[in-house]
Amino acid sequence: MTEDFSQIASSLASIASGFHSRGWLLGTSGNLSAVINREPLRLAMSPSGFDKGSLLPEQFLVIDEHAQAVGGLNARPSAESLLHIKLMKERGAGAVLHTHSIWSTMLSDLHAGAGGLTIEGYEMLKGLEGVTTHEHSEWLPILENSQDMAALAGRVGELLGQYPYAHGFLLRRHGLYSWGKDLAQAKRHVEILEFLLEAVGRTLMATSDSTLVEV
Repeated sequence: MTEDFSQIASSLASIASGFHSRGWLLGTSGNLSAVINREPLRLAMSPSGFDKGSLLPEQFLVIDEHAQAVGGLNARPSAESLLHIKLMKERGAGAVLHTHSIWSTMLSDLHAGAGGLTIEGYEMLKGLEGVTTHEHSEWLPILENSQDMAALAGRVGELLGQYPYAHGFLLRRHGLYSWGKDLAQAKRHVEILEFLLEAVGRTLMATSDSTLVEV
C-alpha cells in the first residue's frame, strides 16, 4: 500500500468514527470513499458489512473503476461502489460520503413524491461550496432506492446532468449522498446538509405539534 492510501484510509476511518458518534453511520450502514489516483482510477473504499464506528485504516480497500478490489483488505467492496465511481467520474469528486441518518431517511420518504426538497433561508447554507448568501435555495433531489446498483448508478448520472449545482442527493428511505473536491470538502458538505435536514425535520415537527395544540 502506498503512503497516500495509508493517509487517506486513516482520514476515512476517523470520519467514519465521528459520523457514527453523531448517529449518521450506525452499525454497518453507509459507505465512504476517496480518490487515490485518477489515471487509472483507484479509490480507497470502505468494506461491506463492517461496523463503521470501529473501522480501522487497514480494513479499507483499493478498488478500480469497475468497483473491483485490487488491494487492501481481503473483503467485499460496498455494494454501492458504482455510485461513488459515477460521482467521481461525472462530478470530478475527490471523495464521496454516504450517511444513514434518521432525518435524511424520514425526509427522503416524506418528500419523495415531489422528487426532492428545497432548503432555503438558513445561514448554514453558506458552508456549501459556491454559496455566498443565506438566501440561497438548495434543491436536494430524491431518487427511489434500488438493489440494482448498475441501474441506480445510471439514474444518478442522469440526476447529476439535470441538477449540475446540487451538493448532494437522497435515496428514498435510505440516506444522504454528498461529495467534494477532496475529503475535507466532502466532510463539510455532509455536516452542513445533515444539519439542514435536521433543522427542516425538527421545524416540521414543531409546526405540526403547534397545530395540534391549537386545535
